Parts: sequence; C-alpha cells; structure tokens
Amino acid sequence: MNSVDTKVVAIVPAAGIGSRMGADIPKQYLPLNGQTILAHTLDCLLSHPQIAQVIVALNPDDQFFCQLTQASHAKLRTTLGGKERADSVVAALAMCDPNAWALVHDAARPCLTHSDIDKLIASQSMYPQGAILGAPVRDTMKRTNGNGTICATVDRQSLWHALTPQFFPAQQLAKHLRQGLAAGLQITDEASAMEHAGVNPGMVTGRADNIKVTHPDDLRLAELFLSARQST
Repeated sequence: MNSVDTKVVAIVPAAGIGSRMGADIPKQYLPLNGQTILAHTLDCLLSHPQIAQVIVALNPDDQFFCQLTQASHAKLRTTLGGKERADSVVAALAMCDPNAWALVHDAARPCLTHSDIDKLIASQSMYPQGAILGAPVRDTMKRTNGNGTICATVDRQSLWHALTPQFFPAQQLAKHLRQGLAAGLQITDEASAMEHAGVNPGMVTGRADNIKVTHPDDLRLAELFLSARQST
C-alpha cells in the first residue's frame, strides 16, 4: 500500500468536558499560548498536506467551537459526539470515505508535530493492520494492592505509553468499535477495540512532548513545549 495514494481523514473526538481540570469550560477550550488547546490541535492537523479532511465530534451543548477561526476551514467538518470517546469516533467515522484511513487524535494533545504524523502514515508499509504512536516507559513501574502498598515491580522493557494519533483503516475501525460497544467492552482507545477483535496494531515511536492536557500541571508543561518550538 502506498501511503501517498491513501486518503487520510483526521478524527478529533472533542465531546468531553474534561472535569479533572477543574475549569468552568471544557478543557479543550482553555487558553494556551494565544489560542485554545483545540485550536493548536486543529492547526497541526489542518495544515498537514496528506490529511484530506478533519472531522471533529462535538458535544451537543458545545457553545465554543463556532468561535474558533479554524471552524470555518475548508477541510473541516463536524458531527455530534456521544457520551463515550468510542461513540464520538464512531459518529465521525460514519462521515468518512469507507476506503480512507482514519487518523484519530485527542483534542487535548496540542503539541502534535507533522513529523510524528509523517512517521505514522509511513508505517502503513510495515503495519498494514494499523498502528499508533507511543513512547517507551522510562521510569521504574510498580504495581500496588488495594490499600496502596507496593506488591510488585513491573518489567518496563516492553511497556509503552499509548499516544495519539492512532491510525487504522476507517471501515475496519468503525466495525470493531461498534462491536466492542455492543459487547460492553472497556474501550479506552482505538487500539483497544482493534485488539479485542484479534488485530495487533503496530507501535511507532513518537515524541515524548506529545502530551495530553488532563491536569493543570499539564497545561503549564504544554505552554513550555510550544513556547520552545516558537523560539526556535
């Protein structure tokens, strides 16, 4: 499969409210270096030459997205998301060309780079079943019991932090997400739905600064990463 000839559609599930940030607005709309977190995310995806379309799944009560300058971009479309991430991704996939490949990326990962997208798209030749970005675990890993006491040290040799984007054939991803939802499975990311279906995605090493803004400290770290890029 030639990645240059493959239609790539980026999907951004953005229907969550991000309650762990403790903010009055959904975390994807918090300010970050002059614009919102989601705006930074969309800028990267919309400007990538191999991404033909970007589909954002929004909360039905979203009142903020229409205020973004990116909302009127010619490559962007929106749909209504669902209660869970998987519901939002399925809704967006319904708008995709069935022959496209879906590049699913977290709304709150504003530090994505074109170089990581390039690596993931290029991985099709090695992983025709699909792949995700990840970062090797660097710290010693511990497992605790119910009361917080350490009960084991876990071998980190083969452990990775799962990142996004995650990149799969759109038709297959939609099928396996729907099957997982119908079976009541815990689907924490797109790769987990594929794994439940017996598919083993590839792992592509991504940048460690492709962080997800979940807590207030993450926002400050994202500010540092983006500021450092702008200064260079």
